[in-house]
Amino acid sequence: MRSLAYFIGTFVVALLLGIGSAWHMIESGSLLTTTKVGPWAGWTAEGNPSADLYTKAHLARSGRLPLTSTIARYFVARTDSNGRQLVSHCTYSIHGFPINARWWSLALYDDQGSLIANASDRYAFNSEEALRHADGSFRVNLSRNARPENWLPTGVRDQSLVLMLRIYGPRETDSAGIGLVANDRLPKIERLSCE
Repeated sequence: MRSLAYFIGTFVVALLLGIGSAWHMIESGSLLTTTKVGPWAGWTAEGNPSADLYTKAHLARSGRLPLTSTIARYFVARTDSNGRQLVSHCTYSIHGFPINARWWSLALYDDQGSLIANASDRYAFNSEEALRHADGSFRVNLSRNARPENWLPTGVRDQSLVLMLRIYGPRETDSAGIGLVANDRLPKIERLSCE
Protein backbone atom coordinates (compact mmCIF):
# COMPACT_ATOMS: atom_id res chain seq x y z
CA MET A 1 0.00 0.00 0.00
CA ARG A 2 2.85 2.34 0.85
CA SER A 3 4.53 1.81 -2.53
CA LEU A 4 1.20 2.52 -4.31
CA ALA A 5 0.86 5.85 -2.45
CA TYR A 6 4.49 6.67 -3.29
CA PHE A 7 3.86 5.86 -6.97
CA ILE A 8 0.68 7.97 -7.09
CA GLY A 9 2.41 10.88 -5.31
CA THR A 10 5.38 10.73 -7.71
CA PHE A 11 3.03 10.60 -10.69
CA VAL A 12 1.04 13.63 -9.49
CA VAL A 13 4.19 15.67 -8.81
CA ALA A 14 5.65 14.75 -12.23
CA LEU A 15 2.35 15.61 -13.93
CA LEU A 16 2.13 19.01 -12.21
CA LEU A 17 5.77 19.82 -12.99
CA GLY A 18 5.34 18.78 -16.62
CA ILE A 19 2.15 20.78 -17.14
CA GLY A 20 3.52 23.77 -15.23
CA SER A 21 6.79 23.90 -17.18
CA ALA A 22 4.98 23.48 -20.52
CA TRP A 23 2.53 26.27 -19.61
CA HIS A 24 5.43 28.55 -18.64
CA MET A 25 7.29 27.85 -21.89
CA ILE A 26 4.17 28.47 -23.98
CA GLU A 27 3.22 31.63 -22.09
CA SER A 28 6.64 33.22 -21.45
CA GLY A 29 9.17 31.33 -23.54
CA SER A 30 12.84 30.93 -22.69
CA LEU A 31 16.18 32.49 -23.61
CA LEU A 32 16.21 30.20 -26.66
CA THR A 33 12.78 31.23 -27.97
CA THR A 34 12.24 34.84 -26.92
CA THR A 35 13.99 38.19 -26.82
CA LYS A 36 13.33 40.25 -23.68
CA VAL A 37 14.25 43.94 -23.56
CA GLY A 38 12.89 45.88 -20.59
CA PRO A 39 9.11 45.35 -20.57
CA TRP A 40 9.07 44.08 -24.18
CA ALA A 41 9.11 40.39 -25.09
CA GLY A 42 9.33 39.09 -28.66
CA TRP A 43 9.32 35.53 -29.96
CA THR A 44 12.32 35.19 -32.27
CA ALA A 45 10.87 32.57 -34.66
CA GLU A 46 7.28 33.85 -34.58
CA GLY A 47 5.54 33.01 -37.84
CA ASN A 48 8.47 30.93 -39.11
CA PRO A 49 7.39 27.50 -40.48
CA SER A 50 10.46 25.90 -38.89
CA ALA A 51 9.75 27.41 -35.45
CA ASP A 52 10.15 25.30 -32.32
CA LEU A 53 7.10 23.59 -30.82
CA TYR A 54 6.75 26.07 -27.95
CA THR A 55 6.63 29.02 -30.34
CA LYS A 56 4.01 27.25 -32.46
CA ALA A 57 1.97 26.46 -29.35
CA HIS A 58 2.27 30.07 -28.18
CA LEU A 59 0.96 31.33 -31.53
CA ALA A 60 -1.86 28.78 -31.61
CA ARG A 61 -2.92 29.86 -28.14
CA SER A 62 -2.79 33.58 -29.03
CA GLY A 63 -4.86 33.14 -32.19
CA ARG A 64 -2.58 35.45 -34.19
CA LEU A 65 -1.30 34.66 -37.67
CA PRO A 66 1.89 36.72 -37.85
CA LEU A 67 4.23 37.23 -40.74
CA THR A 68 7.62 35.55 -40.47
CA SER A 69 10.28 37.17 -38.30
CA THR A 70 12.25 37.95 -41.45
CA ILE A 71 9.48 40.35 -42.54
CA ALA A 72 8.03 41.55 -39.23
CA ARG A 73 8.80 41.51 -35.53
CA TYR A 74 6.20 41.55 -32.77
CA PHE A 75 6.86 42.71 -29.21
CA VAL A 76 4.42 42.52 -26.29
CA ALA A 77 4.54 44.44 -22.98
CA ARG A 78 2.43 43.58 -19.95
CA THR A 79 4.44 45.71 -17.51
CA ASP A 80 5.96 49.17 -17.41
CA SER A 81 9.73 49.66 -17.58
CA ASN A 82 9.93 49.17 -13.78
CA GLY A 83 8.20 45.78 -13.95
CA ARG A 84 4.78 46.86 -12.62
CA GLN A 85 1.73 45.39 -14.35
CA LEU A 86 -0.03 47.69 -16.84
CA VAL A 87 -3.51 48.49 -15.50
CA SER A 88 -6.29 50.67 -16.83
CA HIS A 89 -6.65 52.94 -13.77
CA CYS A 90 -3.09 54.27 -14.17
CA THR A 91 -1.67 56.84 -16.59
CA TYR A 92 1.43 55.93 -18.62
CA SER A 93 3.82 57.70 -20.95
CA ILE A 94 5.39 55.61 -23.70
CA HIS A 95 8.43 57.30 -25.17
CA GLY A 96 10.19 55.97 -28.25
CA PHE A 97 12.75 56.91 -30.87
CA PRO A 98 12.73 56.33 -34.64
CA ILE A 99 12.75 52.61 -35.47
CA ASN A 100 14.87 51.45 -38.41
CA ALA A 101 11.99 49.79 -40.27
CA ARG A 102 9.52 50.54 -43.04
CA TRP A 103 6.49 50.81 -40.71
CA TRP A 104 5.46 50.19 -37.10
CA SER A 105 2.30 50.27 -35.02
CA LEU A 106 1.59 50.35 -31.29
CA ALA A 107 -1.78 48.95 -30.19
CA LEU A 108 -3.48 48.58 -26.79
CA TYR A 109 -5.48 45.49 -25.77
CA ASP A 110 -7.09 44.13 -22.63
CA ASP A 111 -5.58 41.02 -21.03
CA GLN A 112 -7.88 38.80 -23.12
CA GLY A 113 -6.47 40.17 -26.38
CA SER A 114 -9.50 42.32 -27.27
CA LEU A 115 -9.47 45.96 -28.30
CA ILE A 116 -10.66 48.30 -25.57
CA ALA A 117 -13.98 49.95 -26.38
CA ASN A 118 -13.84 53.75 -26.23
CA ALA A 119 -15.85 56.70 -27.50
CA SER A 120 -12.91 58.02 -29.53
CA ASP A 121 -12.56 54.81 -31.56
CA ARG A 122 -8.81 55.05 -30.97
CA TYR A 123 -7.00 51.70 -30.63
CA ALA A 124 -3.48 52.21 -32.04
CA PHE A 125 -0.92 54.58 -33.48
CA ASN A 126 1.47 53.88 -36.33
CA SER A 127 4.59 55.44 -37.79
CA GLU A 128 2.60 57.42 -40.36
CA GLU A 129 0.06 59.04 -38.06
CA ALA A 130 1.84 59.46 -34.71
CA LEU A 131 2.81 63.01 -33.83
CA ARG A 132 6.59 63.23 -33.46
CA HIS A 133 9.11 65.64 -32.00
CA ALA A 134 11.80 67.37 -34.08
CA ASP A 135 14.30 64.57 -33.32
CA GLY A 136 11.86 61.93 -34.60
CA SER A 137 10.97 60.65 -31.13
CA PHE A 138 7.35 60.12 -30.15
CA ARG A 139 5.25 59.93 -27.01
CA VAL A 140 2.04 57.93 -26.62
CA ASN A 141 -0.04 58.52 -23.51
CA LEU A 142 -2.23 55.80 -22.02
CA SER A 143 -5.00 57.00 -19.71
CA ARG A 144 -8.73 57.01 -19.18
CA ASN A 145 -8.96 60.74 -19.89
CA ALA A 146 -7.76 62.56 -23.00
CA ARG A 147 -4.11 63.65 -23.01
CA PRO A 148 -2.04 65.84 -25.37
CA GLU A 149 0.09 64.39 -28.18
CA ASN A 150 -0.81 60.78 -29.01
CA TRP A 151 -3.44 59.34 -26.65
CA LEU A 152 -4.76 55.77 -26.30
CA PRO A 153 -7.77 55.43 -23.97
CA THR A 154 -7.57 52.64 -21.38
CA GLY A 155 -11.35 52.28 -20.99
CA VAL A 156 -13.66 52.70 -18.03
CA ARG A 157 -13.40 49.16 -16.66
CA ASP A 158 -10.58 48.19 -14.26
CA GLN A 159 -8.46 45.64 -16.11
CA SER A 160 -4.94 44.61 -17.00
CA LEU A 161 -3.53 45.99 -20.25
CA VAL A 162 -1.28 44.61 -22.98
CA LEU A 163 0.69 46.68 -25.50
CA MET A 164 1.70 45.21 -28.84
CA LEU A 165 4.41 46.79 -30.95
CA ARG A 166 4.49 45.51 -34.53
CA ILE A 167 7.55 46.36 -36.61
CA TYR A 168 7.30 45.66 -40.36
CA GLY A 169 10.25 45.54 -42.73
CA PRO A 170 13.18 45.87 -40.32
CA ARG A 171 16.05 47.28 -42.40
CA GLU A 172 18.67 45.12 -40.66
CA THR A 173 18.68 41.34 -40.23
CA ASP A 174 20.91 38.79 -38.54
CA SER A 175 22.62 35.85 -40.29
CA ALA A 176 19.39 33.81 -40.10
CA GLY A 177 17.43 36.63 -41.75
CA ILE A 178 15.55 37.56 -38.57
CA GLY A 179 14.76 41.27 -38.42
CA LEU A 180 16.88 43.18 -35.95
CA VAL A 181 15.52 45.95 -33.77
CA ALA A 182 18.06 47.82 -31.65
CA ASN A 183 17.29 47.48 -27.93
CA ASP A 184 17.43 51.24 -27.41
CA ARG A 185 14.73 51.72 -30.06
CA LEU A 186 12.07 49.81 -28.11
CA PRO A 187 9.91 52.40 -26.29
CA LYS A 188 10.19 53.03 -22.55
CA ILE A 189 6.95 52.73 -20.57
CA GLU A 190 6.69 55.04 -17.55
CA ARG A 191 3.88 55.00 -15.02
CA LEU A 192 2.93 58.60 -14.20
CA SER A 193 0.06 58.23 -11.74
CA CYS A 194 -2.82 55.97 -10.65
CA GLU A 195 -6.39 56.78 -9.66
